[in-house]
Amino acid sequence: MPEAPSGSGPRRRAVLAAALVPLAGAGAGCSGGEAPRPPAPGAPAGPKDALVMVIRHAEKPYAGGAGRDEEGEDDPGSLAGRGWRRAERLPRLFPPAPGSSLPRPAAVFAAGGKGTAAPARCKQTVAALATALRTPVRAEFAVGAEAALAQAALAAPMPVLVCWEHSGIPRLIRALGAHRIPGTPATWPDRHDLVWMFTRRQGRWSFRELPQHLLPGDV
Repeated sequence: MPEAPSGSGPRRRAVLAAALVPLAGAGAGCSGGEAPRPPAPGAPAGPKDALVMVIRHAEKPYAGGAGRDEEGEDDPGSLAGRGWRRAERLPRLFPPAPGSSLPRPAAVFAAGGKGTAAPARCKQTVAALATALRTPVRAEFAVGAEAALAQAALAAPMPVLVCWEHSGIPRLIRALGAHRIPGTPATWPDRHDLVWMFTRRQGRWSFRELPQHLLPGDV
């Protein structure tokens, strides 16, 4: 009987099989690099996904003019007539309104506190929307408390809508950690017809500026 070639037979097959075991494991992840590893027990979770929409309160009276409060009485700290019309139409942007273009907020925040006209105007701006959504307006944070507001907004059910005074919006964006997004304006423009949308996915923020198109003259 001829002698088997050197290096063949059961022993050679066993050696080859042992050498191929690591290659088989690597091949499982060849289409996308290494296979994902489960997080170590007790490892901190990354930031949750978030969607925060920011609007400025609706139009205020011109200098020397008077706004109107909820009873229709003159009040310089309330919205102007155009501001009230915007507030009344704001629900059209969100479900369940037909043709709505933005996601339905699960939580609504507005400036609170005292000392400026902003709290009244912010709450007036979102009053009709909150009624349509059957969602209470959270107004426990005053202008200047943007860090606390950001913390509460990120902990709230998503999506979140914040109606704020324009000078405090850059502080809010910084407190959210979204201020480094390319293209984010440094200040809110002299407009009341915009929605700023900040989306966080897998720890990374993105930004979109969207028009409201609610009233004649909106850009």
